[in-house]
Amino acid sequence: MGMSKSQGCFGYPLSIFFIVANEFCERFSYYGMRGILILYFTNFLSWDDNLSTAIYHTFVALCYLTPILGALIADSWLGKFKTIVSLSIVYTIGQAVISVSSMNDLTDHNHDGTPDSLPVHVALSMIGLALIALGTGGIKPCVSAFGGDQFEESQEKQRNRFFSIFYLAINAGSLLSTIITPMLRVQQCGIHSKQACYPLAFGVPAALMAVSLIVFVIGSGMYKKFQPQGNIMSKVAKCIHFAIKNRFRHRSKAFPKREHWLDWAKEKYDERLISQIKMVMRVMFLYIPLPMFWALFDQQGSRWTLQAATMSGKIGALEIQPDQMQTVNAILIVIMVPIFDAVLYPLIAKCGFSFTSLKKMTVGMFLASLAFVAAAIVQVEIDKTLPVFPKGNEIQIKVLNIGNNTMNISLPGEMVTLDPLSQTNAYMTFDVNKLTSINISSPGSPVTAVTDNFEQGQRHTLLVWAPNHYRVVMDGLNQKPKKGENGIRFVNTFNELITITMSGKIYANVSSNNASNYQFFSSGIKGFTISSTEIPPQCQPSFSTFYLEFGSAYTYTVQRKNDGCPEVKEFEDISANTVNMALQIPQYFLLTCGEVVFSVTGLEFSYSQAPSNMKSVLQAGWLLTVAVGNIIVLIVAGVGQISKQWAEYILFAALLLVVCIIFAIMTRFYTYINPAEIEAQFDEDEKKKSLEKSNPYFMSGANSQTQM
Repeated sequence: MGMSKSQGCFGYPLSIFFIVANEFCERFSYYGMRGILILYFTNFLSWDDNLSTAIYHTFVALCYLTPILGALIADSWLGKFKTIVSLSIVYTIGQAVISVSSMNDLTDHNHDGTPDSLPVHVALSMIGLALIALGTGGIKPCVSAFGGDQFEESQEKQRNRFFSIFYLAINAGSLLSTIITPMLRVQQCGIHSKQACYPLAFGVPAALMAVSLIVFVIGSGMYKKFQPQGNIMSKVAKCIHFAIKNRFRHRSKAFPKREHWLDWAKEKYDERLISQIKMVMRVMFLYIPLPMFWALFDQQGSRWTLQAATMSGKIGALEIQPDQMQTVNAILIVIMVPIFDAVLYPLIAKCGFSFTSLKKMTVGMFLASLAFVAAAIVQVEIDKTLPVFPKGNEIQIKVLNIGNNTMNISLPGEMVTLDPLSQTNAYMTFDVNKLTSINISSPGSPVTAVTDNFEQGQRHTLLVWAPNHYRVVMDGLNQKPKKGENGIRFVNTFNELITITMSGKIYANVSSNNASNYQFFSSGIKGFTISSTEIPPQCQPSFSTFYLEFGSAYTYTVQRKNDGCPEVKEFEDISANTVNMALQIPQYFLLTCGEVVFSVTGLEFSYSQAPSNMKSVLQAGWLLTVAVGNIIVLIVAGVGQISKQWAEYILFAALLLVVCIIFAIMTRFYTYINPAEIEAQFDEDEKKKSLEKSNPYFMSGANSQTQM
């Protein structure tokens, strides 16, 4: 094997810094691309939410399944170094392809700003994503194992520290990219028509990937490179198959039992391979419960972000959007990894407690379970403040008087009197089958019955005006507005059509005594203008809302003042979120501490317990647990429609707790090994054997045994 003397720096091989820099760039590139992918699908390729989410999750799962492929190529064919280089090239090409696929000028021959043939863009972006999944997944298990390879046997402490630094680089890369890439997307660019700059947002990650590749190749002379040792996976598979077959053949009582089922392969395979497979099997067995941790961990992006959308983002002077809460995890990692490494672990060691890798992982699972209990407590607090929406065959009605007279409305079991421009305080809930009669009247006019097919499970607004006119409007909003935005709709009391423009969105031609649909706006003060043929030219056309917070909905009525000019009045439909997003910090803190003790340790444990020719394979096995965790979430989300969100959190916490206890019991039976020592022992024995072969005086007694 080609070994060059490694230069040192702070007691670390110099080559390590190239590997960490490479990982930082690669993760920046990956998370930057992944962060805007969903928006690219929905806005540029105009797919609906469900298709976008499905393709997105498939892509993420693929990125965690392809490591198996990368590990096979590295451990049996190209070696880790060449695998990283060649797959990085594939990866860079993939990033470039998706960047090109997002240029509308590519097929936009009539220069109207939209691509003329979307299929070209879809095809290109799918090819790009496939290459990226192959690249990112393929190099994942190799980079961490290749880093571990750079250390001498005696440098175990530095090597463990390396896995922490490596994990830090991953999170620093993802943190920076989640902040920077969205800024690039909102830039305007294009040759013939200006629009959101996806080519730039995809192009910067592509350029960084190229940089990461160059950085990695520059360090080439310093690396310790091990030659791959033949197709190890097929050997392993054949050996296991032979052992099972052989064991089955000798199942009668006549044959003596063997210590381990793999020992039944002794007839055909050498002991070294058998002992290596035993090491891998023992670790893989421990991995079985681990996907449950990732199933909880991966809900930060989905469930917890949706939870944040029902909360208020005003934290002191800061305003935080719900999808920015995820950066809390990356920020905390960057803070917590050094604290655990430099302060907490040494303290625990000083107290004389042996905090082994597997104990750390058990604690990590327990902390993640606690995080979900915290999330459930926050959810219960939120549920107290959420408005009640109609369920099943219930409907809800509120009445809004938009006329100039007092109106009387009789509903089943209720009598309401409304002054001009006022509404009932809340939505009233009725069973759609028991909704007998609704009547309206104004003083001195006959009673009119309201007839309408109310749609079950929906909210409705009954607009009334004198003497006995009415209109039933279906709100179309039977949940809190998504992403913490605010719903706004307008009711026109003029006789002619009016059009309202608000912060770039248009409510076109709202007819007389009717309500527009809701449109949604982020927090802040929004200006709007009202235009109509009926409004005199000297009127002031522009208005502004009061300060919109998070998750509210309002109806603005537009009515005529005495001078013919419009004025507006707002009515609350859904109150703003009141529970503060800062309350999510404890659950993020617990989950991040769990991640630090679980994930960093898992990487390092997988490396230290693997035989030298299967380091990448075990890293891939570790990443496979992440893929399975992702799949668990998709299944649970699809199957278990638990109506109460807090109950789902508790269910997940309980599941992980059970798994944590099982794992703790399993770890009691695991004994730590040093693969290098075991392999050295085999080398020793082989030397002796070859000595015996060359020295015939040893042969007399041995011959009879080798013939067996």
